[in-house]
Amino acid sequence: MCINYTPSRKDQIAEKFYAMDHTGSEWENEVWQDYAAPFITHDALKRRQAMRGSYGLIPKTKLPPGKRFSTMNARAETIGELSSFARPWREGKRCLIPLQNFYEPNYESGVPVRWQIGVEGSSDFAVAGLYKAWDEENGQQSFSFTQITINADNHPMMKRFHQPGDEKRGLVIIPEAEYDDWLSCSNPDMARAFLQLYPAEAMWAKAAPLPKRATKKSLTEEETVPRQTSLF
Repeated sequence: MCINYTPSRKDQIAEKFYAMDHTGSEWENEVWQDYAAPFITHDALKRRQAMRGSYGLIPKTKLPPGKRFSTMNARAETIGELSSFARPWREGKRCLIPLQNFYEPNYESGVPVRWQIGVEGSSDFAVAGLYKAWDEENGQQSFSFTQITINADNHPMMKRFHQPGDEKRGLVIIPEAEYDDWLSCSNPDMARAFLQLYPAEAMWAKAAPLPKRATKKSLTEEETVPRQTSLF
């Protein structure tokens, strides 16, 4: 499970991902639940376009009164079954989330230590996700997205994270050569072939300091947002 990551910089949207930038203003250097960040889809002509959305497929503002749960991550094993994700999955609302690295808690020292994880030889990469459009009262649309995770109990790197005894999870990193295949895949059964863990030897990980604005609780897999910003 990933609750926090560093998104790609705005200047990398076109340079690295060859996407038309429709994101508008800048975003935070680190993204948490309900923060605004970029995601990439195909337009009607199968060209890559970057949009701006809220991290978490169902933003806090869209939850029913009294309800509070996280949709930052969609489990690959149940993505076609759970009501929060099933419809976007069936409808092919697939996206890429561009990022520089992501963070996970490491408990090997006996206490949670924040670690930063990335891809070797690449300053930016993309993980598989789903997105959703929301019709707003002003007649405009807003967007939200979720990252897809898969079991990592046997992954040499990702099994080192999360609390002892908990299931290990990893983000689905999409190889650069497969970006357009993932975005254009309309068949849910065929899309499952993309849901694989990235090779551990092609990744790096290191301890990283916790930002001053984040709380110690943010290291856990609980729903924690250290500071709110505009959603869209």
